[in-house]
Order: sequence, then C-alpha cells, then structure tokens
Amino acid sequence: MSSQIIGGEKLHKFEGTFRGTVIRPDDTDYDDARAVWNGMIDKYPALIARCRGTADVISAVNVARENDLPVAVRGGGHNVSGSAVCDDGLVIDLSELTSVRVDPDSRTARVEGGATWADVDHETQAFGLATPGGVVSDTGVAGLTLGGGIGHLRCKYGLSCDNLRSVDLVTADGEFLTASEDQNSDLFWGLRGGGGNFGIVTAFEFELHSVGPDVATCLVFYPSDQLADCLQAYREFVESAPDEVSTLVFAGELPDDDLFEDDDIHQQKFAIMGCYAGSVDDGTQALSALRELAEPIADFSGVMPYTELQRILDEDYPDGMRYYWKSLYLDGLSESAIDRIAYWADVAPSSLSTVDVWQLGGAIAQVDAEASAFAGRHAPYLLGVEANWERPENDEANIEWVRDCLDDMRQFSDGSVYLNFPGFFENGDEMMRTTFGPTYERLVALKDEYDPTNFFSRNQNIEPSGTARTDGGADTDP
Repeated sequence: MSSQIIGGEKLHKFEGTFRGTVIRPDDTDYDDARAVWNGMIDKYPALIARCRGTADVISAVNVARENDLPVAVRGGGHNVSGSAVCDDGLVIDLSELTSVRVDPDSRTARVEGGATWADVDHETQAFGLATPGGVVSDTGVAGLTLGGGIGHLRCKYGLSCDNLRSVDLVTADGEFLTASEDQNSDLFWGLRGGGGNFGIVTAFEFELHSVGPDVATCLVFYPSDQLADCLQAYREFVESAPDEVSTLVFAGELPDDDLFEDDDIHQQKFAIMGCYAGSVDDGTQALSALRELAEPIADFSGVMPYTELQRILDEDYPDGMRYYWKSLYLDGLSESAIDRIAYWADVAPSSLSTVDVWQLGGAIAQVDAEASAFAGRHAPYLLGVEANWERPENDEANIEWVRDCLDDMRQFSDGSVYLNFPGFFENGDEMMRTTFGPTYERLVALKDEYDPTNFFSRNQNIEPSGTARTDGGADTDP
C-alpha cells in the first residue's frame, strides 16, 4: 500500500481541507517525520498528517475511515512501544499541538494533545503550580495520562489521570466530544487509565496544585552489594513515609562520566530518587533517612527547582537509542523479591539498562478502584524493567533479558502491568484481561459504543466484542 490508495482527486480534496502538513513517502522530510524516539521502530506509513488543530484531526480521521486506512496516533513524546507510527497507513500526528493555557484563579491548565510535560511545567511553574506528570520532561502528556501517569508527585497528588477535569476528543466517527464527570461520564471514566482506545484527545484540562518553585529532592547512589540490606530498610521507610514523599529505586551499572569517578563509573550500583511535595525544610528532613542507608558512592540530594527535577533524567533517554520496557505490579518487597531484583540488575546485557522499583500507595490508593479505569491502585510497588541499548545486533539479548526477568518476577505479582511500559504488546489481549480483571468488560462496552470497528487498534488495545480483528491490532514487533 502507498499514498496512492488515496491518490489523485481524493488526496487533493483531503489536502484542501487540511491546514497542517500532509507528508508523503517521496517528500524530503518523510524520513524525519516517520522517525520516533525508540530507535528500534522503523515503520513506513503511507501518509503522515501533521495536524494544526481539531479540525485537522477530524479531517484525518474521516479520510482514514472512508479509505479503510490503518491509523496510528502520534502525540508529543516517547511512545516506547512504537505504536505512534505504522506501516502502510495514516499517522495522525499531533506533535505541533503544544499549547498550554493556565488559569491561576481556578488552578487549572488546558493542555493540547501534542504537548510534553516540559511544555506543561514551563507554563504552570510561572504561577507556582503543577500537576502530576512523568519523571522525564520530554514525555508526552497524552500517552502518559491515558495510561495512568506515574510521576514525582504521585503519592501526594495521585496519577496524571486522577487530576483530569475534562478531555476533548475526536471519535472514530469523526465526532467531537467533551468528556468529564458531568458530560459523557462513562467515557471519562474509561479515558482515565484505559489508554487510547476511544478516540484522539485534542485537549486535556488538568487540576493544578501548589508546587515549587523549589522542592527537596533525594538522589543518592549506593554500591550494589548493599542493595539487599538497603531495600529492606527502604521498604520500612516507605511504609511510614508521609504522602508528600514519592520515591523511585533503579539498579544497574548506571555509567555516567559526569557523576562518578573513574573507579565508580562501571561499578554495579543502585540509586534512590525522591521528591517531597511540600515545604523544603520538611522535605529535607523527611528524605534524610534515604541518604544514610549505607556509605554512598555519591549523593546529589538537595533543594532544586521543580522544573530541574523534571529534567534531571532527560539525558539518559536520548532520541534514537533502542528501548524495550515492561512492567509488573508487585505485591510487596519481600527478601526473595529483593534478591531477584538484584540478580536481574546484575545480569543485564547493557550497561544502560536498569531494574526499577516505583513506590506507589498514598493518593493513588486513596482513590476508589472503581472511580476510573486505571488498574494499579491495589499495588504498593511497580517493577519497571528497562532495556536501553545502542546497537541493533544486541536487540535479541536485551529483549530476552527483559522477558526472562518478567517471567521470573511474576511470582511476586498478580500479573497485572502498567500499560505505559507494555513491551511491544505481546500477548496483548491476555495482558489487558489480566490487568483490568472484572473492569475489562466495562471497557469492552465502551469500545463497542465509541469504536465498534476497532479503528483505534494501535494502542493498549481493548478489542470490541463481536468484531474479529483483521489488521493484527497493535504492532507486536519493531
């Protein structure tokens, strides 16, 4: 298939209704436009429709539906699974829709669907406000929020999706809808954690909170031979920590010429990263225990601007590197689980890879499990397994490491996963049913209502009932 499938008069008519840019395979900027953050992904769409507004999104949806074109939706950020681009179809690209409008009186922000968290932080911090985002600033708002959204403020203010007030979206029929607690409330329920199944979000309205401009942070590195003892102490710390504290542990080689002396660069190590969503003085005191678990290799904890904290990991995830990430919600941090985490971090084939433990609970668990589609509120921790590497000849070894780790760690989990770290959607239907449990059928009913033909299938897909998928659904390989 090529752009000729809607060639000639049809393509000319589409371009005439489109204010943005339509990019074809023979255009000089095609290769740049089809490239995504994950260097493993190498897809060749028939057309790329780079939208400038909601009307463009509606036009793109309509032309794809009328010409039976596969569709991928691209926001503004990472999309580690690669589902933001497809072969032989239409990419509806929102990456130029980056406007953020803050209302400091109502403490809300209206954010377009192609914005990143850097865009949001830049505008909201001008008023000393923030909403929970991710932990890397060039992550896209749309994908992170629709999958839940776990960031530095999570234990105090919840998930990104918990802070939504309303969502504007375009459905598979090309209709524009607003979803909120008062309008299309069941759809609003599904959008908060149900992924990109029900339409293309053109704008989010978020609730904002007083954060910054400075926050107390923890970033301390320890040698890996102390991991078991330190994680047991960390577990005890988390159990009694105030909700203002949100922390993340990552274990691996963590090589960085700028951070470590020559003798420490290639040493196996682990880091504890934390943020306190409250006063700087209280936060410095609350996080101090995490800096004293053992003799650190290095300690970069301190007070910094919130925007700097949001950017601190950006350089670790450059465009074009190869990425494969999966996840499991953990029942706890038993000694056996800690031992296996240490093992898998030690045998990673890439020095850039990590095994991560995300503290959950707090405000996440205080929201009723039935209040939104998000399925991870029951878990005290999330395990993230990140394979990050540079050369294609190492693809197999790194992917195998992640899968083997997850197979082993399922003994400490109910098998449910965080849908923003989904691998390449392998065993997609089983993964979704296990993760959502009894909620899954409610999501199927929403899919039947808003997308009965599975027009939006390249995502953490909920398959509509009675509709056999003919296009293979989400791409399951790079």
